[in-house]
Amino acid sequence: MTATDQQERSRRGVTAHAEGLAKRQPLVTPPFALAWLVNFCQYLAFYILVTTMALYAVKQFAASDAASGLASSAFVVGATVARVFAGYLVDTFGQRRTLVVSLLVVVLACGFYLPAGSLPLLIAVRMLHGIGYAFASTATMALAQSAIPPERRAEGTGYFALGSTLATAIGPAVGLMIVNDFDYGVLFWTSLGTAIVGLLFGVLLHRYTRQPIPDAAPAPAASAKQGFSLRNIAHPAVVPIGTFMLIVGLCYAGVITYLNAYSQERGLVVGASMFFLAYAAAMFVMRFVLGKLQDRRGDNVVVYLGLVSFAIALAVLAFATQDWQVVLAGALTGLGYGTLMPASQAIAVRLVPSHQLGTGISTLLLLVDAGVGLGPVFLGFLVSSWGYGSMFALLAILVVAAALFYHLAHGRKEVARVVGVS
Repeated sequence: MTATDQQERSRRGVTAHAEGLAKRQPLVTPPFALAWLVNFCQYLAFYILVTTMALYAVKQFAASDAASGLASSAFVVGATVARVFAGYLVDTFGQRRTLVVSLLVVVLACGFYLPAGSLPLLIAVRMLHGIGYAFASTATMALAQSAIPPERRAEGTGYFALGSTLATAIGPAVGLMIVNDFDYGVLFWTSLGTAIVGLLFGVLLHRYTRQPIPDAAPAPAASAKQGFSLRNIAHPAVVPIGTFMLIVGLCYAGVITYLNAYSQERGLVVGASMFFLAYAAAMFVMRFVLGKLQDRRGDNVVVYLGLVSFAIALAVLAFATQDWQVVLAGALTGLGYGTLMPASQAIAVRLVPSHQLGTGISTLLLLVDAGVGLGPVFLGFLVSSWGYGSMFALLAILVVAAALFYHLAHGRKEVARVVGVS
């Protein structure tokens, strides 16, 4: 054996050893677990209220349909506006500081639900809650991503997303149960208690992350002094994948906005009542597989699976005549949209430097919120002209168009096919 061969074998041995150490890096660390709990509490406090606010506005303040809808959607309005500045402020003032302050705002907002004695005050409280939630979710996700080993980025992001999945399944049911068995006062106290628990976890997370992560690249010294600009609103590297998710989010908006009315028109109420349970179950099970697959095989295999599943789900809704078909569509939506959201988050995080995590994350979430928020505005005209079946069929075609956009924007890149960790 020549000296060159010996050097090559030694180099390969060192590389294999390094890769082995990397694979053994733990994923569930105290910072990651605390960030998961904070995220779960934030989503749970939101979903406990989301299904009851419109009816509360009608009963308590005799609000019209439009005003009650505003009372419900004011949260989204506040969150969307806050997303514009969230990334910049998280990166400028620090993830930990922003997290604690925003969690305090959420607690304050949840406390104000109780004394809010008029519809305008309720709308203002909903907006304040949305603003605090947007900053808290951005900071929490940035802290969680900082704790995830780079070679397990998609796997960790998928596990982190399970918090919101569980809240989606639990929150609305808890909110409706409280309103039916007790009253809105108990509902608001429950939401406030959940927010306070989230704040306590946030304080612990603040303490656990006092020291910088050893492997993190230091931020440029001048970055904190840069003024606010368009680049701070939308990071150029994340805009393509964010635009892709805007299209996908618009399609998802058609599901969450019109599923109830669609099921009543077709006599599929039982199936619709189990739709999101099937959604959460499918996403929960597949998260233990797809995140690892994305880390090992690249983004494309997971994203295209999600797109195919989502397109089929919409097609099933377009032609569904039985309850089991709606339940099947729910499971496929969980495998589809429920897969695409954490997969795109993992992609966005890899596209930005560590000191711009907040901006990268907020860019993606801002565009997703835009798709989900603006979707009903356009789809309402479609439903009134063509009906629910035609709308879902058109959305299935739009998902196929989103697949083409993804291929052009990200899918044909080498990093989308094979993930390399430096």
